[in-house]
Order: sequence, then structure tokens, then C-alpha cells
Amino acid sequence: MNSDQFKGGWKQFKGELKKKWGQFTDDDLTEAEGSYDKFLGVVQKRYGDRKDEVRQWTDDWYSKHERDEI
Repeated sequence: MNSDQFKGGWKQFKGELKKKWGQFTDDDLTEAEGSYDKFLGVVQKRYGDRKDEVRQWTDDWYSKHERDEI
């Protein structure tokens, strides 16, 4: 996924992210603020041992929503 795709769906994504992965705080999401690289840093901080699982969920979420918009 590229950073433009990530930023484009950020508002909708972050609500679903908090539902699925409850350890993210509002401060974490403010820190990331639509930047994929910053988001990955927050994922590492909150879910170090499960970061690949969170990243896969993120990629799947964006893929699904991209298909729905077509």
C-alpha cells in the first residue's frame, strides 16, 4: 500500500482500527495522523510481537475498501 492510499482512508480506518485493536489510543492515532510510516511505528510500540498481524489486517482493510469504491 502506498502512503496516499493510507492517508485517503484514514478517517474511516481509524475508527475500525480502534474497535479491532483496542490498545491504540487517541494519542497514538494523532501521532500517526494518516502517515503509513508513522502508523507502523505506533504498531511496533503497541503490538511489537503482533505487528505483522496488525499490518496484514491493515492491508486487507484497505484492499477491501478500495474494491468497494470501484
